Amino acid sequence: MKFVVVTGGVISGLGKGITASSIGLLLQMRGWKVSAVKIDPYLNCDAGTMNPYQHGEVFVLDDGGEVDLDLGNYERFLSVSLSSEHNITTGKVYKSVIEKERRGEYLGKTVQIIPHITNEIKAKIQQVGESSGAEVMLVELGGTVGDIESSPFLEAVRQLRRETGGEENTVFLHTTLVPELGVVGEQKTKPTQHSVSMLREAGIIPDAIVARATRPLDYEIKRKIALFCDVPLEAVISAPDAKSIYLVPLILEEQGLTEYLVKRLKLPERPGDLAKWMSFTERLSNPRGTVNVALVGKYTGLADSYISHLEAFRHAGAAEQVHVNIIWVEGESVEKHGIPDALKGADAVLVPGGFGDRGTEGKIAAIRYARENNVPFQGVCLGFQLATIEYGRNVLGFEDANSTEFSPGTKHPVVDLLPEQRSIKDMGATMRLGAHDVIVKEGSLAHRIYGSGKISERHRHRYEINPDFVERLERGGLRYSGRSRDGRRMEILELPEHPYFVASQFHPEFKSRPMSPSPIHQWLVKAAMAKKGGI
Repeated sequence: MKFVVVTGGVISGLGKGITASSIGLLLQMRGWKVSAVKIDPYLNCDAGTMNPYQHGEVFVLDDGGEVDLDLGNYERFLSVSLSSEHNITTGKVYKSVIEKERRGEYLGKTVQIIPHITNEIKAKIQQVGESSGAEVMLVELGGTVGDIESSPFLEAVRQLRRETGGEENTVFLHTTLVPELGVVGEQKTKPTQHSVSMLREAGIIPDAIVARATRPLDYEIKRKIALFCDVPLEAVISAPDAKSIYLVPLILEEQGLTEYLVKRLKLPERPGDLAKWMSFTERLSNPRGTVNVALVGKYTGLADSYISHLEAFRHAGAAEQVHVNIIWVEGESVEKHGIPDALKGADAVLVPGGFGDRGTEGKIAAIRYARENNVPFQGVCLGFQLATIEYGRNVLGFEDANSTEFSPGTKHPVVDLLPEQRSIKDMGATMRLGAHDVIVKEGSLAHRIYGSGKISERHRHRYEINPDFVERLERGGLRYSGRSRDGRRMEILELPEHPYFVASQFHPEFKSRPMSPSPIHQWLVKAAMAKKGGI
């Protein structure tokens, strides 16, 4: 097994995940079986309890793992389904070591960072590689070089290189920032030099440097980085700002990064085929028109909170060769000021998932507006539940219809806690999580959308549509066209008389791929195009 270890310096947010995903795609297109591990040096066992404003979206895997959003990039770029083992955190590592110590597995030895923690890290990385059958393993180390919490992981990958055959089997790739001061107009290499110096102090000498900058690196700047950081000139890769993350693999390929990695890892030469990827980026970059989708949410101040929805719309937009412009609408603002003109001018409305009651009345108002004005609508998770609440209130006359999450004393609890959830006190990994089968009713719009009577989609929720109200809601015109295998849980709703009004308890955005868009997102885009009069 070969390893490509991606580290970062200077600042966070340089795109280590996109760099790692792009490298994986490029190797995969040459016929290599690739898998990936994301290391997050925080003490949380997983990302499930983290505020989206802190860390962006919580991405959910088939096995129910709540993980860092970079695993979403890996799945999208590589078209694979990963497991929770592919996300290693400090919390997971220390928990595992402490549990072993309590069981007496260390035979009375003093348990220390080296070798016990570092051994655990290496074992987890290799276990993922072996279980996935990877020929090349991508290892992305989150955070920045110099962070205290990253130190054990840097030491572990340093040891990993020596223990797995040295330079022929492991490549260290370092991502850095090359800023350009507006006053001087010169690209500055000093931050990169300092970052590489800190990496060397940890015992790691980078084999390649991916330098982020607003524009392509000047040749002299690349030569300077190669000289001061002791890497070959061909291994200094310029990563300028790109219009789309999906163009990054092509930028790296053009500069010969794949050839360099193949040579360094002594992999047999194989021809690459990027034709399908290039076709996708061509459609993405050359839309025939634009549709506006209003996203009415709670965390609209940070786009990464809804990154899977944004990517799902890019995939759907490319398939329809249309640009999907997202209009950000804060649910709380709708509560205070009413339906904004921006939402009134939208071609479609999306109400995504979320937790807590802040902004929910604004989201309900937006759903009512979409329903009454024939605006194409999609609800996801909480959006699905709020669509049911809105219908109960404004069509069936259940004035206080609500979720017991927000109003425990409501007389019309159309959304209620799962029975098996009522005794649970912990927050982490205690919801209905991961992929579950959904049975889709024949003849329904949902069946047309998916083209199948059984689908598998990912979930992340505690509350459900209350079965006691389903019959009354359906008599009143709402249709639950998707249900769980046992029929107890409502999964998809639709309004037959509406141009496009579909909501799902599951999160379809998590399984959207560049070449295989989320069907529900794609149909919303189609409905938006139809509303606009065709494009």
